[in-house]
Amino acid sequence: MRKDPSAANDQTSEGLRQTMQSSMSLVRSEMGESEFQRFSELIHSEFGIKMPPSKKVLLQSRFQKRLRALGLSGYKEYCDYVFSPDGRENERSHLIDVVTTNTTHFFREPKHWDIMNNTALPELWSRGVGKNNALRIWSAGCSSGEEPYTLGMVLYEWAASRQGFDFSILATDISRKILSEAKRAVYSMDKVADVPMQYKKKYMLKSKDKKLVKMDKLLTSKVTFQRLNFMENFKLPQQQDIIFCRNVVIYFDRQTQEVLFNKFCNNLKSGGYLFIGHSESLSGMKLPIKPVAPTVFQRI
Repeated sequence: MRKDPSAANDQTSEGLRQTMQSSMSLVRSEMGESEFQRFSELIHSEFGIKMPPSKKVLLQSRFQKRLRALGLSGYKEYCDYVFSPDGRENERSHLIDVVTTNTTHFFREPKHWDIMNNTALPELWSRGVGKNNALRIWSAGCSSGEEPYTLGMVLYEWAASRQGFDFSILATDISRKILSEAKRAVYSMDKVADVPMQYKKKYMLKSKDKKLVKMDKLLTSKVTFQRLNFMENFKLPQQQDIIFCRNVVIYFDRQTQEVLFNKFCNNLKSGGYLFIGHSESLSGMKLPIKPVAPTVFQRI
């Protein structure tokens, strides 16, 4: 018996219609208050990120991607999965990827690079840092890699006129996905628009179609990427000479911020420098540091 082509087409159309209706139902569905509360408490306790009721719509929107990927019917089902043994093991890394905001660019906050070149590096160099042992610098919350690679360019330029100067860069982030992007070290041309032309020529390689650039091995060889959750108890193998943690803790509540900055200070050498974002403040916190310039501090 020959099949009726029109019947097959009808079945295909019906399947597409059902798929579209299912997708639309996800878009229209809303997260229950009990599910939001569970997610909010989890995100705060596990990752330190505050998630007030005003963030419910944002969280709902970002989770839709995961619902579709897992083929789940709604937020309650997703919530149950996240808190299941399998979800704890396999889903929470995806959850943090969609929750975190990764906003960064090369040579962000130009005043910090002036302070690096004119204050921090000269003072550390005068104490022998970088001569006998490599200067150690930590990009805490490195996102997609623009900050550590900027640090690499700045430090290579500093080394050019100071024989024997050496350095290493540790770059950490909580998101495995964003760390993979950072390790890849490939960026679109618009991403490197703020990089001085002489640096582009020295430290970047253009793709054949000139739409992408890749960081030169000179830079990538100096950066070690590592996943790190600030909410966990951590101690780096070696204390750092400089720490950059900029516009990361703005997502944490004040009490958590103070705990985190004390952790950073514990991993910073005496006389070392801490750089924070211009939207952040350490005012009123009990920390073993002294101010050097706005948003720049030195370990006592």
